[in-house]
Amino acid sequence: MQKIIKNTLILTAITVVAGLLLGIVYGITEKPIAVSQEKAKQEAFQAVLKDAASFETYKEFDADEASSLLKENGYAQDDIMEIAEAKNAGGETIGYVINVASHEGYGGDIEMSVGILNDGTVKGIEMLSISETAGLGMKANEADFKEQFKDKQVEKFSYTKTGEEGDDKIDAISGATITTNAVTNAVDSALVYFQNELGGGVNE
Repeated sequence: MQKIIKNTLILTAITVVAGLLLGIVYGITEKPIAVSQEKAKQEAFQAVLKDAASFETYKEFDADEASSLLKENGYAQDDIMEIAEAKNAGGETIGYVINVASHEGYGGDIEMSVGILNDGTVKGIEMLSISETAGLGMKANEADFKEQFKDKQVEKFSYTKTGEEGDDKIDAISGATITTNAVTNAVDSALVYFQNELGGGVNE
């Protein structure tokens, strides 16, 4: 009996010490990780809206309202995660960066930033997280694909497998229609939110 109690006390002590050590490690690494994530996010913001001098969190953003809006417009598989106001050197808002998560990716969720000027022009897209198939879906993170959205002022995008032309047409990635669809819908989700909540752009 005494041996059982002793072993129990030893295991308890080990568990407590391990928990304390994990807590200490987490405390040490938490801030650097947060700083690194924020830096990556700011770099993505700048990549999709180069005309901006700074970015500020859009405080009126309501995730639940955004989710309902997307569902109403046929984008139930996307979520708006965050919105930043893009400011010029004078502090005026020149557009927005909308972070979107698509749950339609072949290899899991695809998270991306979409930069949109006040007039509704998409200035660029940048991947925050993507784990699609190498050589196929991962081509969505290459400049040739992403730049199809750049400097386009359209109500929505759609992809084509036949080379159909038009500012609103995106050439599908060969062998990766699922990824193409996920990214295109995510950009369209950002446009839906912009058009209904942030000024309207081409729909004004």
